[in-house]
Amino acid sequence: MGFSVPDFRRKWSCRGYMSAGAAMVTAALGLSLVLAERAEARKYTSPLDIFGIAAPRPRPAAHSARIPLPRPRPEEAPKAADEAPPAPDGKPSADKPSADKPGADKPAEAAAPPEKPVSACRLALTDEIAIAPSVPDIRGPGACGGEDLVRLEAVVLPDKRKVTVKPAAILRCTMASAIADWLRKDMAPLATSLGSAIGELDNFDSFECRGRNRVAGALLSEHGKANALDVRGIKLANGQSIGLTDRTMPREVRERVLHSVCSRFSTVLGPGSDWYHEDHIHLDLAQRRNDYRICQWNVWDPLPQIAPLLPAERPEEAPPREVAAKSETKSEAKDGADDDAAEKPAADAGKSQPHKPATKKRR
Repeated sequence: MGFSVPDFRRKWSCRGYMSAGAAMVTAALGLSLVLAERAEARKYTSPLDIFGIAAPRPRPAAHSARIPLPRPRPEEAPKAADEAPPAPDGKPSADKPSADKPGADKPAEAAAPPEKPVSACRLALTDEIAIAPSVPDIRGPGACGGEDLVRLEAVVLPDKRKVTVKPAAILRCTMASAIADWLRKDMAPLATSLGSAIGELDNFDSFECRGRNRVAGALLSEHGKANALDVRGIKLANGQSIGLTDRTMPREVRERVLHSVCSRFSTVLGPGSDWYHEDHIHLDLAQRRNDYRICQWNVWDPLPQIAPLLPAERPEEAPPREVAAKSETKSEAKDGADDDAAEKPAADAGKSQPHKPATKKRR
């Protein structure tokens, strides 16, 4: 039995009715499937729940339960601990939190940071050696600043006298200790030999965040590390001042100061090193390879006390300079004419007497 599309179309000519019927059948089947899925969803969890697409499963209604409340506190019961009466002596109870004592409900305060250990230099630099209170660490731009810093205000000599540092210098503890030892052990005996005692140290510059010699872009100076001190002079108790670069001071005194600082500090710059240190002495404790030291300080000789001889003053009876200049010009011209006149007879005599040469007498 054969079947073909043309035969089907001839037999069933109402194609529109067949299409509508097929659509209605398809819709009825889809609706039945949806209703079946909804019915099954009440019993089982849909696999699409993991994506949150399926309809949520209904939850059973919650039943409220009656919880019995505690009975009211009787009036004759003692008060709570928070409402306890104060002690007879008037002091607050130890269990009750107060304004000074935080309660259990208040957060505990953050633990204080551990204190920085004190350095050996700070322990050695006592008030019997120097008045140098500690200052906080400095963190400046770049590598400026330092740690273990002090403000050197005065140095205590062995005889309990104090050498004031004016103005007070901000230095590292090691540098302040070196300055104190230099004044106590070297400069105090020098002042004693001059018949007095040290009273004041002239501080020209200490800590300053800058480059070397204040040149822009130069390497960081030891002053920027609080590891240097510039000194101009020392004032004695009797009022006399010792200028370290003053030529009027005896050369022996300045040479003693030179030897003392060069033996204690790693860098000493003074007159002759560069024109930045012609009026003061630079001292620092810079660390270099192989403990290399720099000591550049020329102790110049004193200037001569007698001025060189000057020309004598012009006498009052002398003619004016213009008249004197004209008279000198005329005399020179006259002398030249006399010389020419003397040469002519000598030339004529030479012609008549060739065996006697003429000679000219020079002045």
